[in-house]
Amino acid sequence: MTLTVERQDAIAIVTLNRPEAMNAMSKAMRLALYDAITDLNQDDAVRVIVLTGAGRAFTAGLDLKELSTDPLAMGDATAEKPEANPVRAIETSAKPVIGAINGVAITGGFEVALACDVLIASTGARFADTHGRVGIMPGWGLSQKLSRLIGIYRAKELSLTGNFLDAETAERWGLVNRVVSPEDMMPTAMKLAADMATMPAQAQQEYKKLINDGFAMTFGAGLQHETAFSTERNNQVTPDKVAANREAVQARGRGQA
Repeated sequence: MTLTVERQDAIAIVTLNRPEAMNAMSKAMRLALYDAITDLNQDDAVRVIVLTGAGRAFTAGLDLKELSTDPLAMGDATAEKPEANPVRAIETSAKPVIGAINGVAITGGFEVALACDVLIASTGARFADTHGRVGIMPGWGLSQKLSRLIGIYRAKELSLTGNFLDAETAERWGLVNRVVSPEDMMPTAMKLAADMATMPAQAQQEYKKLINDGFAMTFGAGLQHETAFSTERNNQVTPDKVAANREAVQARGRGQA
């Protein structure tokens, strides 16, 4: 199987499973990822998805062997449909997706990592954009996302050299949320997922969409969007709902303190 799905309570662990090929994303794997995300999106029992890779790689991106033997495969590098574009597949998830980056995330694999909502990296994780060295241009968003996340100068350094970025530097640059030891990576991701799973589903999914939609806009447009969306949404909230949620929030805060 090119991909496995394991459910643990409200959390689904999706594992890219071609370790012998550094989890290179063949057509079959990309379709399997889309099918898995679609199924999990429709499963109300699943609240959070953790995406990781088997073996020593998160994913090496598009399967270069397929690209070098199939004259039509290059179209997948700029595919719009989520069945062929793993970034679009992940972005179809209304639920939070935590990327547990266990090893290398290269080129298209780097783009897949950036499609996740939160990144927990192992100390063995490394990121690289080798599009230029392969002789192709990114088509899943990397050229635009990376500069917005870490700044245009750092993005150009990575993309115009193809050099690897180690996990600790990625954390310092704000590319990943935190770096932990390999043995702590999945427990850390699962604990974070469990925390997310306790938030009311509708509010969480709407908040995720609000952040993502605003990120794609200018700052001014994003503020206007927030005002319009929040006004409509908050008008549906009654005082008794606020009172009930307030008690739960205060109890959780006391527990965390």
